[in-house]
Amino acid sequence: MNDLDLTLRAALADALAAIGATPAPAPDSLALQPTRKEFAGAYTFVTFPFAKAAGKAPEALGQALGEYLRANCPAVSGYNVVKGFLNLEIADGEWLNQFAVLSSAANDQQPETSNQKPKVMVEYSSPNTNKPLHLGHLRNNFLGYSVAAILAENGAEVTKANLINDRGIHICKSMIAYQRFGHGETPESSGTKGDHLVGHYYVLFDKHYREEVRQLQNEGLTEEQAKKQAPLLTGAQEMLLRWEQGDLATVELWRRMNGWVYDGFEQTYKSIGVDFDRYYYESDTYLLGKERVEEGLAKGVFFRKPDSSVWVDLTTEGLDEKLLLRADGTSVYITQDLGTAELKYQETQCEQSVYVIGDEQNYHMQVLQAVLRKLGKPYAEGIHHLSYGMVDLPSGRMKSREGTVVDADELVQEMIDTARATTQEMGKIDGLTETEAETLFRTLALGALKFFLLKVEPKKRMLFNPAESIDFQGHTGPFVQYTHARIRAIGRKAAAGTTATDASPGAYDGALQPTERELIHQLLGYRTAVRVAARELAPSVIAQYAYDLARTFNRFYADVRVLDEADASRRTFLLTLCARVAATLQRSLGLLGITAPERM
Repeated sequence: MNDLDLTLRAALADALAAIGATPAPAPDSLALQPTRKEFAGAYTFVTFPFAKAAGKAPEALGQALGEYLRANCPAVSGYNVVKGFLNLEIADGEWLNQFAVLSSAANDQQPETSNQKPKVMVEYSSPNTNKPLHLGHLRNNFLGYSVAAILAENGAEVTKANLINDRGIHICKSMIAYQRFGHGETPESSGTKGDHLVGHYYVLFDKHYREEVRQLQNEGLTEEQAKKQAPLLTGAQEMLLRWEQGDLATVELWRRMNGWVYDGFEQTYKSIGVDFDRYYYESDTYLLGKERVEEGLAKGVFFRKPDSSVWVDLTTEGLDEKLLLRADGTSVYITQDLGTAELKYQETQCEQSVYVIGDEQNYHMQVLQAVLRKLGKPYAEGIHHLSYGMVDLPSGRMKSREGTVVDADELVQEMIDTARATTQEMGKIDGLTETEAETLFRTLALGALKFFLLKVEPKKRMLFNPAESIDFQGHTGPFVQYTHARIRAIGRKAAAGTTATDASPGAYDGALQPTERELIHQLLGYRTAVRVAARELAPSVIAQYAYDLARTFNRFYADVRVLDEADASRRTFLLTLCARVAATLQRSLGLLGITAPERM
């Protein structure tokens, strides 16, 4: 909440008390909202909830409050009432006072925090080591990275975590396919990125497995029997048992192939600009998960079936019975997740643990939290599933590997190529060296990709259109990036074309243009946008804020001749306003993981 909000709420509380509303409301209980564009004013106060206490009709109450504020609150220059909505107009002097405070180095939009920072862990990416990252992973990574940045900006102590799904039957499928068909191939010998190479063998497993199933069916087995008895699958199951028993040859192959994948992942993470503070590996946490299963059995909240498998009954929670340990003693996904949740809490004592996981895992996450509650874990209530929807493409897919998924590395390169073509066509690389131009293409490509994936509320399924995302005039990252670069260019021109003056940013005390008031109002709203985005775990709030600020600036720059202004104090004010908008755009884009270019 900024100083102007506090001033208006306090004045409204005084006005309600003066009018005779009982009980007199506390300023913090009063809500202000932005005035709709079709009405004059900056803030709107809804009078309906207070009409009865004041003994007036909502519209009459609005008139009475407006008169009181205009007479007793210097910040309010005028008002209008539309039914039960009181729209408040703010005096230019107050806007300038607020901007002077906003521009001071001491303020600098610091987060509103107590001495005790809440500890939050954000887990994202969470890839399997049997295939490369794909389009869905990009939305996951960008969401997680941005949410972590927003929470930190809002004052939390954030740990960014990546849980590597490096064990299980799916991993063994890639391993056994490599044993059967790999002939010693390596990333170096094949010239293939490590995660892509291992993913190739995962696809080969599926291809040959389906062939085996068909062959067994031709020999008289039912489809269900054939799927269970196919040699590749039984071989992968046996391999998983050997791995859990610590068989040296199996573990060595697992380490070698996982190492290839880790190298590939790190290249992708560096390329897309995300990082992590901690890595967790299911190969480590599954044993801790098994301990939690034994704990549940000892407490009587889990039960063992005749085949020795372990289950939990969650029917009273509106869920179902859930398998926790297979009959052969091997763990399942939930077993590993129980161990990971325990390890996270042991290491960080995090009050909240945010899991960025697709909406297909909604039920699984409900089960995880329900099981932890049954175990009486103190961190159970702090688990939050940030569920997100699928990402589709206009064509259904785009340069996909094996025609099934959209590869992340290929999509990023496709975006760079699109940015290059679009930027060259528009002539926005004049004066840049080849290296600077290539850096700009990558910056714009990632800005377009991240902004497009983050501007939509996480829960919504979305359609990603690569060509649309790169538009310099649309609701896109490049539009915001270009606005930032344009403002920086204004600053350079001003510094190169004028001599220094004695005017200070706070020296101007004249009239403001409508877009100048709107810019100051929006700048004051940055901290509110961060607070809302942190509460809702929604980077889309910041994306919309940055876009609105950029759009208002472009209207302002079309209306106001900044560099032609003759009055020194006004010119300094205008340039300071431009600089503050650029800094806020840069900060907002940074929360989305997007770089704000200095030149375009």
